Amino acid sequence: MWATVAWYTVAVWAMKAVDAPFSEAFSTFYAVRAPVVGALMGILCSPVFALGYQPRRLRLGHDEGRDLFNDDARLRHGLRLLRGAFVGQLVGAAATFALLFLWPNEMQNTRWDALKWGFTFWGLYWYMFVPAAAAAGALSVLMAMRHRVRKEGSVRPVVLLIMDGVGWGRRDDTDAVCVANTPNLDRLIGQAPWTLLKAHGTAVGLPSDADMGNSEVGHNAMGAGRVVDQGAKLVDEAIESGKIWTSEAWKALVACKTVHFIGLLSDGNVHSHVKHLRALLARAEADGVKHLRVHALTDGRDVSARSALTWITPLEEELSRYTDACIASGGGRMHITMDRYEADWSMVARGWNCHVHGEGRPFASATEAVETLYADDPKVDDQWLPAFVIHRDGAPAGRIGDGDGVCFFNFRGDRAIEIARAFEDDKLDKFDRGQRPSVVFAGMMQYDGDLGVPRRFLVSPPTIDRTVAGAMACAGLRTAAIAETQKYGHVTYFWNGNRSGKVEPELEEYLEVPSDVIPFDQKPRMKAVEVTDEAVEALGTRRYDHVRINLANGDMVGHTGNFGATVRAVECVDECLGRLEEACRAQNAILLVTADHGNADEMYELDKAGKPVLVDGRRKPRTSHSLNPVPFILVDPAGEWTLAEEKDAGIASVGATLLHLLGVARPADYAPSLVRRAR
Repeated sequence: MWATVAWYTVAVWAMKAVDAPFSEAFSTFYAVRAPVVGALMGILCSPVFALGYQPRRLRLGHDEGRDLFNDDARLRHGLRLLRGAFVGQLVGAAATFALLFLWPNEMQNTRWDALKWGFTFWGLYWYMFVPAAAAAGALSVLMAMRHRVRKEGSVRPVVLLIMDGVGWGRRDDTDAVCVANTPNLDRLIGQAPWTLLKAHGTAVGLPSDADMGNSEVGHNAMGAGRVVDQGAKLVDEAIESGKIWTSEAWKALVACKTVHFIGLLSDGNVHSHVKHLRALLARAEADGVKHLRVHALTDGRDVSARSALTWITPLEEELSRYTDACIASGGGRMHITMDRYEADWSMVARGWNCHVHGEGRPFASATEAVETLYADDPKVDDQWLPAFVIHRDGAPAGRIGDGDGVCFFNFRGDRAIEIARAFEDDKLDKFDRGQRPSVVFAGMMQYDGDLGVPRRFLVSPPTIDRTVAGAMACAGLRTAAIAETQKYGHVTYFWNGNRSGKVEPELEEYLEVPSDVIPFDQKPRMKAVEVTDEAVEALGTRRYDHVRINLANGDMVGHTGNFGATVRAVECVDECLGRLEEACRAQNAILLVTADHGNADEMYELDKAGKPVLVDGRRKPRTSHSLNPVPFILVDPAGEWTLAEEKDAGIASVGATLLHLLGVARPADYAPSLVRRAR
């Protein structure tokens, strides 16, 4: 086809070169315009028919050409080239003949002449392009079939079990993973190839190795197959460079007379960091904003259980030096505002009513509020504090009204999406918002790129392309992702590079088991058994090349600080591990066992000497993640694979390991695979 078009072009310019009148040259081109257009249509149609339903895959960020030495890819390429060459030729030929009938010219007198023209000009395409495409396609098919006998049966299903929050700790009585009765985990550690992987700090894209890992960055790293700079680091860099202050979102915010900052107030650096809030407040004051209000969500999860005053009291002292600034409302992160995966919209409703409408128990200051709430319930920790509102002159000090600016300063997306939708989504019907103010809303980052939530944001989120899920989709592999609600988004959204929806719907199945809406230490088994049921059933269908599962217990129960409940949670995970191992052995599937970060492995606060911190003679519970590594266990019933010798590996290598076991070539910038052939 390309030769046909080139021939026409050369003919026209040749006539000009011998001083032929331009009108004659144009007449010649005019006479052949039908076959030219037909050829162009064939050029456009061939790749479309070659790819079939796959134009969506072109957006995955993967160049499937990198997999040409993968046998399955050779076969797919060959068949697509053949299909595209012949079907594209037929479409182009039909278009040529139709156009010749529609566009008669002086060089054809009858319809028979039109047909002769069509065969003459289309013959160039037929004899020059189609044989080349067909030969390339046939060669790819032959190469694939030549090696396919060797490959048949060598690629088996690969199951990835993510034991969320189950790290490898000190192996003493502060470690719920060690204390728990885990016969299956202990047996595999003793018999199967295993190692430890880094799951915090720079190994998962965080600013320093003092930063604990978390479920978001952990699944990002595994699903990306490489280390990607994460939200905390990106925000640090944007503030340091000053780029954040030049964003259109910031300019829109500081144009408002009153700006409200809502977010998690701690230095946990998992969802937010107090230093980012301080930088925003200082700059807003410098940029002339007259009224500043902070709506503080207390943490107690990524930091110590009752540490809210560590940040609230100094912040109130700092705000007192501003022209007009104060903490206006607050409450615990697990009680108001920060719901995720639409598990409990009533949390968002309570936060909305508190921040926007000023509904909550009144106090003169946030410090007084926290001190009083602690005294009222000695067992409550920061993440469960009830909503409170600061009053001035008998009225809420910081209701959100028309024309105000609102900035949600968390950088992590999962617990920010719903409150962002509450401010932006005109059609939201999840709860009654009452009188909804018209505000300028911005997030620290865009929390969902596919949904465009929020529309304004201060720092661009990490761009994660060429994901493991994309590579599997390009290779035509069928996958299933299974988790309960609390971690469903991690095996889908975060695994897929912060993208909503399926990568390739025809090849993927996502299964969500609804979580119970109760404190997790009240039912430490959570929905692990039900998730395992789904996974065993999916494996038994033999439909899937890859199944990934997240068991949330170690993390979600560990966050409660309840040691006994966390021990029972880990024991439940071990029970499910045994069932999955049995199912994998029955299907000759490979099982990989790991975690996204530590939590249950360090249940008490430790001092610098490594001894438990005592409060009133009792060990102080720890509710945040740990800096400990996580186990990585390879269970191969056939004994074909063993661990490669990779030093200081992180969980990002899990992605390349999956592709390696599934026979898919990994991109050059992926972390190395953790496995090799045993023989």
